[in-house]
Amino acid sequence: MGEILNNMWIQLRNMQWSDYLDILVVAFLIYKVLPLFRSAGTLRILKGIVAVLLIAWLTEILDMYAMHYMVEQVMTVGLLALVILFAPELRRILDHLGNVKIGKFFGNEYSDQDMRAAIDQTVMACEQLSKEKVGALIVFARDNALEEYRKTGTEVDAQISDPLLRNIFFHNSPLHDGAVIVADGRIACAGCVLPLSANPRIPKELGTRHHAAVGMSEASDAVIVVVSEETGTISVAVGGMLKRHLAPQMLGRLLHNELMPDLSEKEENLALRLKQKLRKTVKGDGRDEK
Repeated sequence: MGEILNNMWIQLRNMQWSDYLDILVVAFLIYKVLPLFRSAGTLRILKGIVAVLLIAWLTEILDMYAMHYMVEQVMTVGLLALVILFAPELRRILDHLGNVKIGKFFGNEYSDQDMRAAIDQTVMACEQLSKEKVGALIVFARDNALEEYRKTGTEVDAQISDPLLRNIFFHNSPLHDGAVIVADGRIACAGCVLPLSANPRIPKELGTRHHAAVGMSEASDAVIVVVSEETGTISVAVGGMLKRHLAPQMLGRLLHNELMPDLSEKEENLALRLKQKLRKTVKGDGRDEK
């Protein structure tokens, strides 16, 4: 153990400033790029690659020559096989990379105050739409710009507000059947067409809006809010998962955690410190009274 630590120390002493910069840049890019590959389709590709590598290793260890030969042939044409088998998923990954805004690698392009206001207005609108049983589908874009899906709708470019969202999803509105896409804290487009999920685990009683919400969450890193037209239930789809039966307060908290995670953590830490300080103050007052 001591020899390993000594070798590590020698390596660190021999490193130049450019080596440290190289490591920091690579780590930063990995941190920013990895969230782009959270979709279910990407996981299928990774599972397929891991399975082939594992089979190749096991057949070699167990001296299964015939099977190992077949696996080697598969690996020889593995790249072509991946392109053919996972063409839709690969296309989505390339679309994601092409749609990522360079500015987002270096932080949000909008203020926390704007996003907080957008979340509050969305929660207010969804609460009213839920009471009136008016269907709604709202997509919050994150790192993926969703240009492919924005082209299917009507450009709006307006500030999010409770009345505007309710007017868009009003039954007689020409845009009520499609989805609203929110980018940088503003309504970018309305009446957009989203991809439908083919996940067989989605409950059969859920309609097209919920399948579109899950499909969009599988194809991107977006956060999608759904209001059911039949029941008025509020749901949120993230990463291919659907969270149902959300109260307005829970919806606001979930959106806040997903869209403003850094600020949420700061607020939780601040609240914890305030509680601890309050407890100390109360205990101190109690001792003084005695």
